[in-house]
Amino acid sequence: MTSDLVATSPASGSASRPRRWPFFVAGAVAVAVAIAVGEIVAGLVIGAPSLVVSVGTLLIDLQPAGAKDVVVSLFGTNDKLALNILVLVVALAVGGWLGLVARASFVRAAIGFVVFGAIALFASVRMPTSSATLSVVTVVLAVGAALMTLQLLAEAARTGQVGGMVATAMGRAKRAKRLETATMPNWDRRRFLVLSGSLAAGSVVVGSIGRALLQGAHEQQPAGVALPGSSLTPAPLTPDTSLPVPGITPIVMPNERFYRIDTALIVPRVDVATWSVKVTGMVEREVSLTYAQLVALPVFEQYVTIACVSNEVGGNLVGNALWRGVHLREVLAMAGVKAGATQIVGRSVDGFTVGFPTEWAMDPAREPMIAIGMNGDPLPVEHGYPARLIIPGLYGYVSATKWLAEIELTTLEAFDAYWVPLGWAKKAPILTQARIDVPRNGAGLTTGPVAVAGVAWAPDRGVSKVEIRIDGGAWQQATLSTSISKATWVQWRVGWDATPGEHKIEVQATDGTGVVQTDEVSPPIPDGARGHHTITVRVG
Repeated sequence: MTSDLVATSPASGSASRPRRWPFFVAGAVAVAVAIAVGEIVAGLVIGAPSLVVSVGTLLIDLQPAGAKDVVVSLFGTNDKLALNILVLVVALAVGGWLGLVARASFVRAAIGFVVFGAIALFASVRMPTSSATLSVVTVVLAVGAALMTLQLLAEAARTGQVGGMVATAMGRAKRAKRLETATMPNWDRRRFLVLSGSLAAGSVVVGSIGRALLQGAHEQQPAGVALPGSSLTPAPLTPDTSLPVPGITPIVMPNERFYRIDTALIVPRVDVATWSVKVTGMVEREVSLTYAQLVALPVFEQYVTIACVSNEVGGNLVGNALWRGVHLREVLAMAGVKAGATQIVGRSVDGFTVGFPTEWAMDPAREPMIAIGMNGDPLPVEHGYPARLIIPGLYGYVSATKWLAEIELTTLEAFDAYWVPLGWAKKAPILTQARIDVPRNGAGLTTGPVAVAGVAWAPDRGVSKVEIRIDGGAWQQATLSTSISKATWVQWRVGWDATPGEHKIEVQATDGTGVVQTDEVSPPIPDGARGHHTITVRVG
């Protein structure tokens, strides 16, 4: 007789090695326990790393050229969730494989767990936001818990082998006794399933609690942070800065709807009481400003539209907000920029870097800033609290450092920021773009008057004209909302008398210098997507 954990040889009657699946399950559950230990320690102890986040961050840093574009195009702002899931799935698969190794040799499997633990340790200690000592402690606890779990479940899996052998031997002695004892393997199987299932479920609960604590501690807006008043504030928006079209993107995007694209799987936890921003490199004197010293400088507000270079034509990785902060040029003047410093590098507390030409920031036609507020509130943690760079006219990957820690003056030749070695352009002005918000692509419409509307942007050149055409016909000029400034987007609208059938609607914008948006299609890499946003609707 056979059980789910053992098979007997028809020829010899001797038991074979235990089946494979229980050991695969044992290894996967052992990894789940290790992950849960790492998550709960990270959630309870400041400075302890999440092993999932650490490995995920390592994967981000080691990604091949073009991977960012693919991932963002597939998952958009859910890219971080997708990476977390990928790390978990791969880790569980590796654990299952090590469980199969343990079927033949527990020692070899243990060595495998230690090796992968060392990889997790390497990923953890390289993160600026993690404590090296706590990284070691977390990995040791996680690997130790995994090995104890693997040993426990491997022994439970082997118990079925013994039960099957006893049942078979006793069956040769007398048939009745065999029938009585043949249930032993089934009991052993149930014991293994209950034990492994309980540990797996417990890991999910503990790991989820740890991740919730970790995210809550990192993403909770600090209490008691007062946003300083502004000495220079734009005039209140008038009704003509927006168009009354249902479904159109608002001129000012609320904080909770503002897009977020960055490399941080968990937003850095910054203590404003100990935080400072330094100005280093090719300067006359290094400057370090605490938060109190920074906000004591003249504070101003401005509306600026920023965009992610990964934004596809017609995409939503773009937004406009009222930013409050201090003049970047004033902070640079405190340090004294040396001649020959052609690049400004922004560094985040988590080590991320951007780089943009010094001359761009020094041009009096625009006002780069160290932002500390967004739409009247302190800068949200997911958008860079306590301070970030906002540089009008440049894509975020070369300019918009969140969780700002350092501003370094260097040369364009001396340093490549984070994304440049991965194939992205070193200089990246935001391209002129227009997007159709209403009607939606694929919408079914009724005949008669239809509003075709959306937004267009060309910071910091401004938008002078938006046009649409239907089915490749003549271009029709749109009505524009009153522009807030050259650094912001505008809304546009065209009235269309829709006729029955399927129609293609295409839009293009002209910037404030007279340059018309190109219809030549290009992917986001290396310096932004090109082409006209086009939708198809059916009228009838």
